[in-house]
Amino acid sequence: MAPTDRERTKTRRRRLLWAGILAVAGLVLLAIGLTVADGTAAWLEVAIAVVLLLASYGLQFVARRETLYGDDDRP
Repeated sequence: MAPTDRERTKTRRRRLLWAGILAVAGLVLLAIGLTVADGTAAWLEVAIAVVLLLASYGLQFVARRETLYGDDDRP
């Protein structure tokens, strides 16, 4: 059963919302890791921030790809 346009829009918005939340969390951790934290904690925060930012980018990519290439004729 193919998803309706309303379901597809809802899924896209939810994914973009999570991508935004991950991006904000990643940027906050990056800022703290580069300015306030010291030593191992700083490197750990920066590493986690990079992972969160990459996950955010991945979610945005998937949401946009499904919007652009979503086709109801696919099995």
